[in-house]
Amino acid sequence: MCIFCKIVAGEIPSNKVLEDENFLCFHDINPTRKIHVLIIPKKHYESFDVVDPSIMSGLTEFTQKVAKELNVSESGYRLITNIGSDGGQEVPHLHFHLIGGEPVGRLVREK
Repeated sequence: MCIFCKIVAGEIPSNKVLEDENFLCFHDINPTRKIHVLIIPKKHYESFDVVDPSIMSGLTEFTQKVAKELNVSESGYRLITNIGSDGGQEVPHLHFHLIGGEPVGRLVREK
């Protein structure tokens, strides 16, 4: 069982922001910005590449609620998911990082 599944099962504590029957949002333990939370489906999907597309509509609605709850829907935020080892995915459970609460900067392109 992956670490996020253990969090969903209540085996590992988390600082929850919002939760419903299908999704969970909690604070990242190593935040990179003033606001840095993780948004996950409660059902295990290894990554974005294997998630049932029908789940994404619910995840979109849930993420919008999280942004409002954290008061960043007006000022803006960045939403990131990493896919596979080359994409930087460290936990094999679909998750999105929502970061904000301050300017997050521009992505730099390599030349």
